[in-house]
Amino acid sequence: MINMKNGVILAVLSSFVFSIMNALVKAVSLAIPSTEVVFFRSVIGTILICFLMKRSNVTLSKEGKPMLILRGILGAFYLLAYFYTISKISLVDASILVHLSPFFVIILSVILLKERISSKTIILLPFVLLGVILTIKPFNYSTYSIYALVGVLSALFAAGASITIRYLSKEHHAYEIVFYFLATATLVVIPLMWNNFVVPTPLELFYLICIGTVSLLGQVFLTKAYIHENAAVVSFSRYIGIVFNAMWGFLFWTEVPDILTILGGTLIITACIVLSWQSKTKPKKKTTRPYCKGSEQV
Repeated sequence: MINMKNGVILAVLSSFVFSIMNALVKAVSLAIPSTEVVFFRSVIGTILICFLMKRSNVTLSKEGKPMLILRGILGAFYLLAYFYTISKISLVDASILVHLSPFFVIILSVILLKERISSKTIILLPFVLLGVILTIKPFNYSTYSIYALVGVLSALFAAGASITIRYLSKEHHAYEIVFYFLATATLVVIPLMWNNFVVPTPLELFYLICIGTVSLLGQVFLTKAYIHENAAVVSFSRYIGIVFNAMWGFLFWTEVPDILTILGGTLIITACIVLSWQSKTKPKKKTTRPYCKGSEQV
């Protein structure tokens, strides 16, 4: 039986659940546009999070709505960019690129929050950049490079959402933050999919329902992981999600990453883990509101 107070196990479990979501997204994207996948993911998640909010007696706040909506918009564009990337390139490549978000969080923290960047972090940044270049392969320009750049953009949106979560989590419950994310994403994506809506088959509808359900389950596991474990340890544990995505990609689509992707991914993962450890090794303070964060949480 799973220990629901073991942060590492919960983090690994959330990564596994999210990898299943990614595999389902890739499978259904063969026939359903990515905008429509985002819609179903968001609307189903909104319904489920409303149920969780009612069960936990969490109500919507009267203050802070502009920032909550901004968080939702950034999260919506993260989903749009990430699901589009998954539909166009291999699962492991898309997963590596979205895990660039810790790098962008540090850059945005310096620009927006005026936080100081350490000399050790500055040394690591060129390694991250080299990893991105090796993964995207701009020197072999192709449609793949364009799709991979959208993957980098998804990481940037994820980082922006994470910055807003850092601010919002001081005053708002995790469920409320997730609600605004999903509800806003639903509204944002409706006009984008309006002229390209595809009526799903029963099997595709089942996939879409599963995507909305397992994604919220992954968010719950991840939130609980951050409650019961040091943030740096959780962040480190979640990188196993790249392995899970590679496994699904190989099993179902015979996707095998090339040597440049492996080298670039290794550089990105190693550098981002070190960056995460440097920025999150402060003692954890007890709070009355759970802090929801992480690239998949946005």
